[in-house]
Amino acid sequence: MKKLILFVLVCFVAPALASLGVRAASSQPGSWRSADWSSSGLLPAAADDGNAALYVFAARTGGMKGALAVHSWIVIKPAGDPRYTRYDKVGWGSPIRKNAYPADGRWYSNTPDILLALHGDNAARLIPRIAAAVKDYPHAERGDYTIWPGPNSNSFVAHVLRTVPELGITLPPEAVGRDYRPWGEFVTLSSDWRNLELSLGGYAGLAVGTLHGVEIRLGGLVFGLDIVHPGLKLPGFGRIGV
Repeated sequence: MKKLILFVLVCFVAPALASLGVRAASSQPGSWRSADWSSSGLLPAAADDGNAALYVFAARTGGMKGALAVHSWIVIKPAGDPRYTRYDKVGWGSPIRKNAYPADGRWYSNTPDILLALHGDNAARLIPRIAAAVKDYPHAERGDYTIWPGPNSNSFVAHVLRTVPELGITLPPEAVGRDYRPWGEFVTLSSDWRNLELSLGGYAGLAVGTLHGVEIRLGGLVFGLDIVHPGLKLPGFGRIGV
């Protein structure tokens, strides 16, 4: 029991507190009204690119939550479409928001990272399946949002990524809620048998595989090792490595 407590303190509590300290020392908007939600300029104008395009974004959330968590979303553009279509799940209004913000918009003034970018035939082939996965998300009604442990914004994007495994990515370890599953869905095995996830309602879990490496999940936080692309995963700081 002492070893277990020491493990939790060293691998989960200490990194989380350090990340909270870094966040507290940084400058952040006072509220969502004063935050910058404008385009970050990461994407070209949709009308300037006639090819199909597909993106997955993530950006730090607002306030002290941003020390431990990111918000993620999906952007698609069929070939010839002069506009991007962005999908988010949020806790206010209609949970699945469509084009509520610029496709590459900042989130609470934080510039997003592009986790995945596909173009041309590869994107065109997967866009219909992305749209179908968005439509089939089982927690898409009003009231179907729980900030912790989920289902939240990251639970939504994680559902799409699991439904379309050809995308070949998983959300970063600081995407709190990505490991949420309803009680009873304790085991998730990818269709290629390369990734296994165990979840206790998002409160605790374990993941092993080519996408996840080895992850121990506790309260939405992740400690683990990335094997394919060597790195260490720490609560708050995310993945550190190659």
